[in-house]
Amino acid sequence: MEISPTPIIYGLIFIAVLLLVEALYLAVFGKSISLNAKVNRRLELLEKGGQREQVLEQLRKEMSQHMHARGIPLYSILATKAQRANIAFSPKQLIMVMVALSVLAFLALSIGTQASLGVRIALGIAMGFGGVYFWINRKAKKRMSMIEEQLPDAVELMVRSLRVGHPFSSAIQIVAKEVSDPLGTEFGVIADEAAYGRDVSDSLKHLAERMDMQDLRFLAVAVTIQQQSGGNLAEILDGLAKVIRARFRLFRRVKAITAEAKWSGAFLSGFPLVVLGVIQVTKPDYYDTVKDTPYFIPAALVVFVMLGINMLFMKMMVNIKV
Repeated sequence: MEISPTPIIYGLIFIAVLLLVEALYLAVFGKSISLNAKVNRRLELLEKGGQREQVLEQLRKEMSQHMHARGIPLYSILATKAQRANIAFSPKQLIMVMVALSVLAFLALSIGTQASLGVRIALGIAMGFGGVYFWINRKAKKRMSMIEEQLPDAVELMVRSLRVGHPFSSAIQIVAKEVSDPLGTEFGVIADEAAYGRDVSDSLKHLAERMDMQDLRFLAVAVTIQQQSGGNLAEILDGLAKVIRARFRLFRRVKAITAEAKWSGAFLSGFPLVVLGVIQVTKPDYYDTVKDTPYFIPAALVVFVMLGINMLFMKMMVNIKV
């Protein structure tokens, strides 16, 4: 039985593209950009001698630069996810990285495979751009998940600060110092903006809209209502922290209940692709007798369209909003 190494080479090149993106990102920005850093990135930049105003300007630029570049052709697909992931690469740098990785993937395909020039160009572009999209999407999901986990603790820390007599702006600064990234840097930006005269509720609203997170919207609304009508902000935030924790527990429960359905959907969606890959590896000439017929390409397109529809409906069935 003849085994074709071509699909394996394709997979290895794609994995190499992902590793190159991560390595380049850490090489340019260092460990301070990592979400697992013990000290949040804002404090790291301040400790390195950066002025508070300069650090604020740098962080605000990084947080908004991707949405300002939505007019770049095809970049709008990446803009929202790059913003939520807070990718420090500028849009131009990110495009240059995608082009460079596409070229490297093309060269690797040229060395490792005997595919035609058109196939190598198409696969090189798909791996370069697709690899960066996959990397950004994973970064965004990880960052959003960490913010959701950190938010109840941050709100409770603000409650304790308010109850010992600190003003709300000081409570925000305490969260910015005590909480690690990603939420620590986000609240640090809010604290710096408040120090330069911006209303805290406006900064919280902007953060909630930029992250598109319901719990942050609850926090912004609670602070805005308290500023307009008065009341015990500590008690309001204490109740909000309990609500956020209850929603988080409910979300985890729903995630556990739907885990089997999600894995079943992923298996049913991915199984045909896995079988296709196994066939190409173990018996590369399996489709030789039919691939030259006039119905092969239309039939293959119909199959892939139906598979895409199946993936979409599977995702819709298990995507439960909490």
